[in-house]
Amino acid sequence: MRRSPSLLRPRMAVQLAQLPEVERLSPACIRILGGNPGKFTLQGTNTYLLGTGPNRLLIDTGEGRLSWIAALRRTLHEERASIAGVLITHWHHDHQGGIRQLLEVWPNTKVYKHQPETGQLEIVDGQKFTVPGASLTAVHTPGHTDDHLVFLWDEEYAMFTGDNVLGQGTAVFEDLATYLGSLEKMRSLCKGRAYPGHGPVLADGPGKIAEYIRHRQQREEQVIHTLRPKNSAFGAVSKKKGWTPMELVKVIYQDVPENLHQAAAGGVVQILRKLQDEGKVAVEGGDRWRLTDRSAL
Repeated sequence: MRRSPSLLRPRMAVQLAQLPEVERLSPACIRILGGNPGKFTLQGTNTYLLGTGPNRLLIDTGEGRLSWIAALRRTLHEERASIAGVLITHWHHDHQGGIRQLLEVWPNTKVYKHQPETGQLEIVDGQKFTVPGASLTAVHTPGHTDDHLVFLWDEEYAMFTGDNVLGQGTAVFEDLATYLGSLEKMRSLCKGRAYPGHGPVLADGPGKIAEYIRHRQQREEQVIHTLRPKNSAFGAVSKKKGWTPMELVKVIYQDVPENLHQAAAGGVVQILRKLQDEGKVAVEGGDRWRLTDRSAL
C-alpha cells in the first residue's frame, strides 16, 4: 500500500484564511470543503462542482466525511443538478477517500482517475471532459504523486492545480526534479486563476506557479551555499566530512519552529537527491553529504 507524503509531513505553519463550507466561486464553479481541516489539509480538501446545467462535474471527493456528503447533496438539490462524473486529481486519501460514500448515495456515478483502481475509468493525458458551462482538459503533472493530474478549464482560462500548487503555503512532493518539470509545464498552460486542492483560490495562477518554482530554486541554492566550507554557519560542522540533512535544516530553516524541522528535512533530502543525480553532491557514510568539484560548474 502506498503511503501518502501529505500524511507524513506537515506543511509549514501559516495563518489560514477562513473559508465557508460551500461557496460559489464563479457562475460555473462551487467549492465544497471536505470537512477535514487539519495541519496536513489546511482548511480541508477542496472539492469543486462545475457546470451550469443539470449535469455537473465533480473534482475530488475529500475523505468522505458525512458533513461533506450532506453539503454536496444539499448543493445539488439547490442547483437542481446531478453528477455526470467525478475527476480525481491523485490517489491520496484526502482526495479520493470519499468515493465509496459518494457511490453509496449516487451508485451510477462514473469515477475517472489516472492509473485507475478497480471500478474506475482511466484518465489519459489530454483527455477532455465537457458539461454545459465547463470544458476541462486533463494534464498529467507528476511530482507530488506519480499519478497527479491538473485540469485546464477552457471557459475561464483557469487551472485546477490539485496538490502541486496550494492556496497557502508550499506543497510536498515525491520527486523534486519531476515536480519542477510539472510546475514548468503548468506555468506555460495556466493563463488565469488557479483553483488549488487546499486553500483559497489564487487570482494569479501563473504568478503563483512561478513563485513556487523560484522558492524551490532558492532552497536548492541555500543547500549548495551551506555545503560550501567557507560559508559554514557551524564551525564544528565545517570540520566534519559532510553534512547530515538535519544539520542543513538547522542552518537553512533557523527561522522556522524546531517542531517543523523534521518536515523540512524531507524536502532537503529531495534537494540533495536531485543534486546527486546532477553530479553536484555526493553522500558518504550513509547520511553525510558534500559538494563535488562539479558543483562549481
